[in-house]
Amino acid sequence: MTEPNSATFTAKEAASDQEIKWCPGCGDYSILKQMQTVLPSLGIKREDIVFISGIGCSSRFPYYMNTYGMHSIHGRAPAVASGLKIANPDLSLWVITGDGDGLSIGGNHLMHLLRRNIDLNVLLFNNEIYGLTKGQYSPTSEVGKRTKSSPMGSLDHPFNPLALALGADATFVARTIDRDPKHLRGILEASNLHKGTSFVEIYQNCNVFNDGAFLSYSDKKQKEEHIILLEEGQPLVFDEGRKGIRLNGLKPEIVDLSAGESLNDLWIHDSRDATKAYILSRFFDDTFPRPFGLFYQEDRACYEDQMIAQIHQAKATQGETDLDDLLRGKRSWTVD
Repeated sequence: MTEPNSATFTAKEAASDQEIKWCPGCGDYSILKQMQTVLPSLGIKREDIVFISGIGCSSRFPYYMNTYGMHSIHGRAPAVASGLKIANPDLSLWVITGDGDGLSIGGNHLMHLLRRNIDLNVLLFNNEIYGLTKGQYSPTSEVGKRTKSSPMGSLDHPFNPLALALGADATFVARTIDRDPKHLRGILEASNLHKGTSFVEIYQNCNVFNDGAFLSYSDKKQKEEHIILLEEGQPLVFDEGRKGIRLNGLKPEIVDLSAGESLNDLWIHDSRDATKAYILSRFFDDTFPRPFGLFYQEDRACYEDQMIAQIHQAKATQGETDLDDLLRGKRSWTVD
């Protein structure tokens, strides 16, 4: 066994000794396995890694990682993680949440975390259902979804998590899926390298309450015609290279390359282009294939760095003091 404070450890040592209590066949197992595989390669000491979750099936995640962690309050993981990162900026923080925890009761916290750009990673497990509470429709469930809480079909228009993240000015926005381990590992590695808030939506199958929700994107017989793998500087192609996407102004169009359309006319992926990233995020129905990969990234100052700079400036200009002086303020009165 390696020392606990060593940056060198194995995937086996990244796993805790706790019994995993997810349903057999749950997509969470794959996500956990890929995280335990990737973590040792990041060059970070285990004592400097923290997983913080809210409430839900996904939020059991910290128990299964042999690092520091906190199973916090429903929807409030972003707030807890923000406080921890500000108090100790050197930590590697991972927020684990789900479509219910992160986009319903925790939607407000998530939105403000993204706009502040605190240097941490948000992994949103999206199974389009409430799993822990036994199968109610969630903020990402499709219209018409029949569940225990919507027996006649849900009337709610579903959230588009990536469009929401882009609208909140997130500086790193990506999507991956539990059934593609290699792709998932690559996105986790890229998320860790980003300086700022990384938002990663992970399509995760709930085989008990919403089995097959993402079958079009994971089944070998279907996925080639239903997904686009985003690669920096490469054209948007799918269906084993037979089809592609081009832009007519800002309007995307599917073209048939096998019928003679030119590869040179296709949309070239640029993750630094916010406008095109938003267009990609709207590939959210059956009209276009679903994109997977890094949609958008930008370099922007992190909240905690700016806050620390303000504290240093205040100390330099006003000097250091104690709590009593702070409570009294600059003016005080004596009442006779």
